Amino acid sequence: MRKVVVFTSLTLDGVMQSPGRPDEDTRGGFKHGGWAIPYADAVSGSMAGQSSASTGGILLGRRTYEDFFSFWPKQKDNPFTGVLDNAQKYVASMTLKEPLGWRNSTLLEGDAGDAVAGLKQQDGKDLVVLGSGELVQVLMRRNLVDEYVLLIHPLLLGSGRRLFADSGSLVNLRLVDSKVTTTGVLIGTYERA
Repeated sequence: MRKVVVFTSLTLDGVMQSPGRPDEDTRGGFKHGGWAIPYADAVSGSMAGQSSASTGGILLGRRTYEDFFSFWPKQKDNPFTGVLDNAQKYVASMTLKEPLGWRNSTLLEGDAGDAVAGLKQQDGKDLVVLGSGELVQVLMRRNLVDEYVLLIHPLLLGSGRRLFADSGSLVNLRLVDSKVTTTGVLIGTYERA
């Protein structure tokens, strides 16, 4: 059985919105996009590379899929471009239709939680959720997340979409690994206790 791993950047106050670029996600008038870029270093890059190497597929919500597809295939001198292009991508969307434009992309049929539960039952490497806050919320409500790899940045934004909603339920986690980058990002790996 496969695990579902949430791999995401967030601030100390839990904001996960728009870490990569100012225009990535401006919903709600969010003006702090690109907040994670100044904290990138070899340690965080290595962690992302390790995660990609052990991935049996990437789970993406529609918004993240469309954003990634509009950006990553155009980044020719970046090691993550090839990884993302070649990875199997599973996309949760009620509005997109097959065939999807980015190679190795499969639209999840029906309810996203049911579809991911089915993927978990298959043999293979783990499934990694990148970004995709709304999809993560669905998976957390259904108790489908097995592990969190959180890149916690030493930054308070005060506003923005958060990984853990106030309406979430109690979940006990166990810290199984931690690293600190040269820029002060704490990379914590947590499993369900």
